[in-house]
Amino acid sequence: MGICYVFGAMGCSSLPEIKSGDFVIAADSGYLNLGTVKPDAVVGDFDSLGFVPEGTRVVRHPARKDDTDMMLSVKLGLAEGFRKFIIYGGLGGRLDHTIANIHVLKYLLEHGARGCLAGESENLILVENGEAAFCADASGAVSVFSYGQTARGVTLEGLSYGLKDAVLTYGCPLGVSNAFTGAASRMSVLDGCLIVIWHGEPGWTDYVDRG
Repeated sequence: MGICYVFGAMGCSSLPEIKSGDFVIAADSGYLNLGTVKPDAVVGDFDSLGFVPEGTRVVRHPARKDDTDMMLSVKLGLAEGFRKFIIYGGLGGRLDHTIANIHVLKYLLEHGARGCLAGESENLILVENGEAAFCADASGAVSVFSYGQTARGVTLEGLSYGLKDAVLTYGCPLGVSNAFTGAASRMSVLDGCLIVIWHGEPGWTDYVDRG
């Protein structure tokens, strides 16, 4: 299948090229960030947007609910059969919303999918018991942290500072402020979960889940 694009409330530096088979969801006020992109569905309670859009599929929820509009949008994408998500406007602004969106990425991993949060200047993915690969044209800063108490067997290749079978913990930000080098690179973890944050275009070339 294609990619499920979800638009959140925060700004993003660019818009995706929608292809046949892709699916676009606007999460409440993310509707305002669509630009020329036409949504397949709009999800939320619409308290932030202030109106209910017309002329498109609307999935309306009450304002008092357990899930965020972003989580509801991702659940819809999963129900539609998608397993790869790029969430535009998922970083920046309110820190609590950013943290909530990181939890959304973990939810995707737990349901056999994966996602990327794309902001105005940086992007974020989670890698759990597997590896993510980036092509040689990736550039700029990249940081890798443990998401969880301990990440074991962490290997970083093709970056300015490499690691081999290392252990990352919450108590030591060892992986901060690394950099791409112009070579193909990968970040892998044998046991645990990593947060990978980088500048540039959202997405990654490959993701391998070892289960």
